[in-house]
Amino acid sequence: MSAKPGGKNLALALWTWLVLGVISTACFFLQLALVPITWPFDRNRKITGRLYRAAAVLITRLTPLWDFGIAGTLPRTWPTRTVVVGNHCSQADPFLISHLPWEMKWLGKASLFRIPIVGWSMYLSGDIAVVRGEKESARGAMAQCAAYLKRGMPVMIFPEGTRSLTDELGPFKDGAFHLAISTGADILPIAVHGTASALPVHDWRFGRARARVIVGDPISTAGMSPEDVPHLKAIVRAEIEALRARLRAQLA
Repeated sequence: MSAKPGGKNLALALWTWLVLGVISTACFFLQLALVPITWPFDRNRKITGRLYRAAAVLITRLTPLWDFGIAGTLPRTWPTRTVVVGNHCSQADPFLISHLPWEMKWLGKASLFRIPIVGWSMYLSGDIAVVRGEKESARGAMAQCAAYLKRGMPVMIFPEGTRSLTDELGPFKDGAFHLAISTGADILPIAVHGTASALPVHDWRFGRARARVIVGDPISTAGMSPEDVPHLKAIVRAEIEALRARLRAQLA
């Protein structure tokens, strides 16, 4: 379907912005109210985090432009000490991935956290900010990720580092894989497909999109060392490509 709404679709795009603004604002203030009640005992920020993901799902439910959901079967048990990695093709990916029924902390560029309401909610959710190109910031962000993993909270990282502007997977950075090996965490590959038209690049208008997220099998890093990072990256990349192929066939 077309990614550029016009006529009736323009009205739906405006409706989506309204829904996004209202739900995001309500979520932010509810998070603020919960912070002094929950943070003293909720070190993983699970409550405020789940609220934020639920708000993202609610937004997708209230816009007729988006048909988002989960494909395939989910793990029998929710991941704990796990680095979740997946492809990144749209700013709408977090709305889709939030449909997964477990909490995880997202690694995101620091500029996102400065966006009024939405970015502030990322902070209140316990997500992790990193400044691109700054080694000290990257080390600090990885330390925060490691702390979450040691407390049994999964982290979500896009190994491409940024969204792809084509349908091809970009090169994978090493950070997620070093993190998993150094903490003894599993890698859980996921894949998304169909979100590119939901919020097209360089266009303020939301578009129609039918998108799904699919979850693969966890990959153990037991016995691995930093020298195994290239091999681990290749395994995970192949799995994500296979998951994407399944989604493309399903959504065709």
